[in-house]
Amino acid sequence: MSLLNDILNWKRNVFLTALILVALIVLDFYGIYTNRFYFLKLDNYIFPLLSLIHFLYLYVVWFKITEIELPDPKMRNLEYVLYVLMIIYLFKIYDSFLVLGSYRDFSEHVVPPTFKPVATITLVLHSLLPMLTMFSFWQRKKYIGTYNFENYNDNLNIWH
Repeated sequence: MSLLNDILNWKRNVFLTALILVALIVLDFYGIYTNRFYFLKLDNYIFPLLSLIHFLYLYVVWFKITEIELPDPKMRNLEYVLYVLMIIYLFKIYDSFLVLGSYRDFSEHVVPPTFKPVATITLVLHSLLPMLTMFSFWQRKKYIGTYNFENYNDNLNIWH
């Protein structure tokens, strides 16, 4: 884990996760079967809205590490919400896998040439997102600390 942390330090992890989230938001509006963007479908706005929670968590991790602060209950609650989002991320991996696997089902139809590359990129990005999220949980524990609120007041150092 130390070698991975040397290669993908916390700043790189935050930037890479944010980049993947932005790419997946753009790809969420893209119609893979039609090679067009759909901005009027309400379903396409679910992932971007949920990703705001992930962006907020990335900001909090960045802030806590740079300001050398202890974890707080709000950060813990935000991380717990991300645990629920991980279930959605896993569903998106499954859904991307099904879309990529449906290529042969449409052999009689005209499928855009961008279908396979975009579907593969989407699957890879959706697969990387939970891994980077879990790695950010590990980095939070290493750089910020564990959630120990029973003696929270004892660990406060207001003169720091």
